[in-house]
Amino acid sequence: MDSVDKKILNLLQQDTTLSVNDIAERVNLSTTPCWKRIKKLEDTGVIKARVALLNSAKVGAGVSVFVHLKTHNHEDLWLARFAESITGFDEVMECYRMAGEWDYLLRVATKDIESFDRFYKKLITEINGLTDVTSSFAMEEIKFSTCLPLHNI
Repeated sequence: MDSVDKKILNLLQQDTTLSVNDIAERVNLSTTPCWKRIKKLEDTGVIKARVALLNSAKVGAGVSVFVHLKTHNHEDLWLARFAESITGFDEVMECYRMAGEWDYLLRVATKDIESFDRFYKKLITEINGLTDVTSSFAMEEIKFSTCLPLHNI
């Protein structure tokens, strides 16, 4: 990946609706070589998807909750079932297996506290083996970005 690829990726991270012609002009390429670079970035999995980012409050998902989970189960079968269950929750925006005190961290988006309570009850009912669940409600979003830093590549 060279500097032109990084420029293309930065542009697409900021606005995926840019035309290939617009991107090509901004990175000083003609349209066909620019399109080929984008296609290669997609084919190699560097570009995973092109999506629209929604305003969470305007679509009824404005409450962000960070949920820490602990379990004593670390067998492969339990991990696979856990991953399958978690992917079935639309409210779970992100899920990470962690090192340290907590085993998993979830970022959950819900409409309100009552909606989160329904999610919470369903979570602890459907996933056996959780030994501790702690939730923290975000009071204010100070920074949110989907743009990955590319200067270290």
